Amino acid sequence: MNGITKSLELLAPAGNREKLETALYYGADAVYLAGKDFGLRAFCDNFSNDELKAAFALCHEKGKKAFVTLNIYAENDDLGKIASQAAFLQDAGCDGVIVSDLGVFSVVRKAAPKLLIHVSTQANVTNAAAARFYAENGAKRIVLAREVKLSDIEKIREELPSSVEIEAFVHGAMCVAYSGRCLLSACFTGRSANEGACTQSCRWEYALMEKTREGEYLPVSQDTRGTYILNSKDLNMLAHLDKLIKAGVTSFKIEGRAKTAYYLATVVNAYRRALDLYAPDKPYLLPPELSDEPYKTSHRDFNTGFYFGEAEQNLVSSKPAQTYEMCAVVLENRGNSALIEQRGRFFATDELEVLSPKESFLQKVKPQITDEEGSPVLDAKNVQQRLIITTDFPLYKGDILRKKCKTASK
Repeated sequence: MNGITKSLELLAPAGNREKLETALYYGADAVYLAGKDFGLRAFCDNFSNDELKAAFALCHEKGKKAFVTLNIYAENDDLGKIASQAAFLQDAGCDGVIVSDLGVFSVVRKAAPKLLIHVSTQANVTNAAAARFYAENGAKRIVLAREVKLSDIEKIREELPSSVEIEAFVHGAMCVAYSGRCLLSACFTGRSANEGACTQSCRWEYALMEKTREGEYLPVSQDTRGTYILNSKDLNMLAHLDKLIKAGVTSFKIEGRAKTAYYLATVVNAYRRALDLYAPDKPYLLPPELSDEPYKTSHRDFNTGFYFGEAEQNLVSSKPAQTYEMCAVVLENRGNSALIEQRGRFFATDELEVLSPKESFLQKVKPQITDEEGSPVLDAKNVQQRLIITTDFPLYKGDILRKKCKTASK
């Protein structure tokens, strides 16, 4: 990490303990997570209060920060519980809470006056006046609406005191609703996205039907696999971090508390390395191997969201794809061998690639594999089997081994 990027924050999602440890290992400066209530990802594992305490302790031990989402749109019956939870978080050492609802904002300020408040993207801050309002009422950070253009970020930054930070999403799924404030899930399933129970109804497959022609579906296809009229493309700003920095963003947020640990490792590692390449007096150029990283985990077609104007959004995408698949995670370094845990089938004849925050990143290995008793393994097909792999270079706890998908075109 160079001197410039020390003032910047790479913020990663943590849906459970494994993902928390993954985010920290691969270079996140901070994580955002949720307790069992009041966050907008209720279907993640999330953290009990005891687990939150342990998460804060782990982050602080490593010099990192942990922010907790209290970003539901609350009903009256929620407010007393939120006050109690805010007081707990303040005492437990939470570095800040993320809120959307002005009522929740008010409750947190009264119940936990020392707890820093970040205004969620779902508060729809799209202009300088809104940002100033929150800053004047005690917000430490503004998480901008995803619809804000780069040119408007600059104007918002100019209107805020230097003590108030700007955070922006840089990677991950985009919502077809305005800054995520969606009613589809509630209408179809009774599960409100705005209370944390989104069923991702926009990802379902739909067809159009003219009302007088019942049963006759009109094709609105994007490819041969089906119709995806509500599926938005994924955001990918890896090649444009310099523009966000110059506009005034200091916290770069990755979406994905419900994504896999492999997704998290791949994306966090790529953005950590990209941020560390940035220098204000040099051109910001990504090496091709780093630009390729987001394609190696599950993704939809990429775009740059609204940062360069609405014409660039071009929302509709197809089903997810990826060019590499996870085979194993390293549990223990043993010099020129390592104890690994199988996470996907692979063979001794496969060429494996190393995903790591260390110098072994992208190195290739033809694995020599045995089981823990020393018997050779030619086909690693048993789920979560512990194996020994021998290499010419060290592997470390948390490293991932992956192989190219047979259907990969990139």
